[in-house]
Amino acid sequence: MMLADIIADLTSFSEIWSPVDFMLAAKHVDLFLLGLRNTIVLLIGPLCLASLIAIPLAAARANRVPVASPLIFAYTYLFRGTPLLVQLYLLYYGAAQFSFIRDSALWIILREAWWCVFISFTLCSTAYVTEILRGAIEAVPPGEIEAAKACGMSPVTLFRRIVLPSALRRALPAFSNEVIFSLHATVIASTVTIIDILGAARQFNNKYYLGFDGFIIAALLYMALVFIINRGFKFWESKWHRHLPHQRAA
Repeated sequence: MMLADIIADLTSFSEIWSPVDFMLAAKHVDLFLLGLRNTIVLLIGPLCLASLIAIPLAAARANRVPVASPLIFAYTYLFRGTPLLVQLYLLYYGAAQFSFIRDSALWIILREAWWCVFISFTLCSTAYVTEILRGAIEAVPPGEIEAAKACGMSPVTLFRRIVLPSALRRALPAFSNEVIFSLHATVIASTVTIIDILGAARQFNNKYYLGFDGFIIAALLYMALVFIINRGFKFWESKWHRHLPHQRAA
C-alpha cells in the first residue's frame, strides 16, 4: 500500500470515526506546542519565584515577628481569600485606570498581558506557599531545635541547617498539590489573550467550528503534565524520606 493511501485512510478514519480529528490536530501541532510551552513557563516561573519569596515570609509568620507577621497574614489572607481571576483582572484591566501608573516606568510591564499574568500568579502562589511553609516550620519537633541550640548553632545556622530542611520535607505533599492546583489555574491566562493550552484549544475549535476536539487534546495534555508532576514528587519524596521505614516500604 502506498504511503498516500495510508494517509488517505487515516484522514478518513480521523474525520468520520475518531472522537478527535487527530490528523487535523497534527497539522496544528505548533499551536498546541506553543500553548504547552507557555503553560509550563507560567507554572514553573511564578512557582519558583514564589517559593523563594515565601521562605522568609513563612519564617517571619512562624516566629511571630512583630509588625511583619500581621502584615504577612493580611497579605496571605487577601490573596487566598479572593479568586485568582479577580486578581488578574484587577491588575490587567484596573492598572490602566490610574494615570500615575500609565505615566510611570511600571506601565512598560503592566501594559503587557504576559507580565500581568506572571505577576498575578506569583503573588497568589506566594500567599499559598507561605502558609504551607509556615505550617511545616511550626511542625518541626522542638527536640530538633533544642538539640541544635545545644550544639551552639546561631539562629540563622539553625534555620538554614535544621528547621528549613525539616520543614521542606514535611511540606512536600502539600506543595505537590499546590503545583497541580497552579497548573489548573494557568487556564485563566487565556482570558487575557495568552495562548496557553486552553487558549490553543479554543483557537483550534474556533477555526474549524468544532465543539470539543481541541478541549479533549487540552485535557490529555493537562493529564500528562499532572502525571509528570506526580511522578516527580514521588521520586523527590523517596529521596528525602528514605530514612523513614514506612517510606521505603511504600
